[in-house]
Amino acid sequence: MIPSSVVASYNRRKTDAKSVTLYGSRLLLWCSCELSLWMFSTYSVLGKAHITTKTEAMASHFLKFSVLVQKYRTPLFVAGCSVVFAADIFYHVFPETTYRKLYQAWSKGAPTTLSEKLEEVFVQVLKDSAVGSPGSYTAFAAYGFHPVGAGIPWLPSGAHIGIPSNFNSTPDEPSGITNRTILINGKEVDWDSETGSTLRNALVVSEDAQKFAVAREVARLKCAGPILHAAVAPTCLAGAWIYSVALKQIFGLFARSVILRAGVNALALGLGAVSYFLASDTVNQRLEFYSDRRAASLSKSYAKGGVEFYEKILLRNQTLRLLMGQKGAEMYTPSGNLFPASLMSMKHAPYTARRDRILSLLKDEKE
Repeated sequence: MIPSSVVASYNRRKTDAKSVTLYGSRLLLWCSCELSLWMFSTYSVLGKAHITTKTEAMASHFLKFSVLVQKYRTPLFVAGCSVVFAADIFYHVFPETTYRKLYQAWSKGAPTTLSEKLEEVFVQVLKDSAVGSPGSYTAFAAYGFHPVGAGIPWLPSGAHIGIPSNFNSTPDEPSGITNRTILINGKEVDWDSETGSTLRNALVVSEDAQKFAVAREVARLKCAGPILHAAVAPTCLAGAWIYSVALKQIFGLFARSVILRAGVNALALGLGAVSYFLASDTVNQRLEFYSDRRAASLSKSYAKGGVEFYEKILLRNQTLRLLMGQKGAEMYTPSGNLFPASLMSMKHAPYTARRDRILSLLKDEKE
């Protein structure tokens, strides 16, 4: 059974069985590295400060720590950035044992195998995309309603792309959809009702739309998208350190009180965090638009399939908005886009914008 909460969370952040562990670990590593920088800047002058009898022991520990950090500040900083990068790229280096296990579809206690039809679609997409080494790409049956992917093609583990079971369905044979139980607000979806029929039709996509959906994942992994995205966190961490040093240099705070320097560190940490959220979302959206354009540029049929694919997603979300009631209204816009997770985060580009860009591409080709 697939509850509505699972359907909704899958729509909001596809990543994100990984988002819980990897996003959390990334934040923890970020804060740990920033704390080290803060403690270095704040306590490096304790040797010059007056140490009272009551605080002598504590200050001594801080003094030893600050000396150690000051001595190895460059290696520690590089190591911190490297750890943050490694945490974000880890599941792309070992996709088979991490990402694939999270998204693998199961049936009757065993992993679902990809159908022969979808294997043929996958092979054709690789051929049309002119990938240098088709053997580096592997397809598997995934849960959910649209393809997912992880990995770096030129690494030993290669790239793994999950294709959902509803891609097996056709208007005449929707068994890949109707044989699944979806619960919304505790009630099973009636596939024969008006809204159930609309949802079923939204989940059935043509072969052109299927090819486009798979091709955009191939394009994203082929262009080293995971590496670009993983580079955001260490870059912003480095930026926070530069903010801190630059502000202290400009205002001559290195010889001022510890409180002022602590305030500058807090400000730099805040700027780094804001930069991270904005840069991460921007990079993600740029990669989405890029992969859409690359997939749609393969042929006119791929472009038309892309338009259909996003229109189907919008129709599905509109239907879920009706079925889910108040929760659906909070999650989906009337047009079928997703509301941002927060004011500071808009991880994915609006589906309407992605569809319109492909429509513009088709229009330019006609002209």
